[in-house]
Amino acid sequence: MISQFHSDVFRWINDLGKQYSVLNPAVVFLAEYMVYILAVSMMIYWITRSVQNRMMVLQGGISFIIAEILGKTAGLIYYHNQPFAVLPEVNQLIEHEIDNSFPSDHTILFFSICMSYWLFRKKSGWLWLVLACCVAVSRVWVGVHYPVDIAVGACLGILSAVFVYWIESKSALLAKCLGWYVQIEQRILPSRSKSKDA
Repeated sequence: MISQFHSDVFRWINDLGKQYSVLNPAVVFLAEYMVYILAVSMMIYWITRSVQNRMMVLQGGISFIIAEILGKTAGLIYYHNQPFAVLPEVNQLIEHEIDNSFPSDHTILFFSICMSYWLFRKKSGWLWLVLACCVAVSRVWVGVHYPVDIAVGACLGILSAVFVYWIESKSALLAKCLGWYVQIEQRILPSRSKSKDA
């Protein structure tokens, strides 16, 4: 059962789509399609063959898996449907099936990955965190999540990223695995510099 406070905050954000409808296309893009931009960013960071970039992507992916498992577990304990399925006159801007909206999978994804970006790249990583915040708010704006859904999703994503980063600093297990992968990759796809030397 959603509290009146969360319903009121949802209404305040969701009604912005009625007051500033000119922004709706941009918000819909954030809510629906920014996930593809995030995926492309991970691919680009990976193919740079930079060890730091690859470790960042690897930790981000593992952080997401951990956060998503925690999110699914939380969803078994607490359940509520999307706002558009419960509240009247919701400004629903995107199609979405009716299921448990707690916590927000989109928010878990963006904060686990973007927090990992920030942990490795402090100077530019904050831009990714701002993007994660924008995506989280957009999910409320378009009517598919309550504020509590994105708040818990953000916390799970952030905590998982910090946890994985801390564990790796103590164990270096991922660094070893990445080293093995790089050795295999070099045999199959040698870098340009080595190819020229050969």
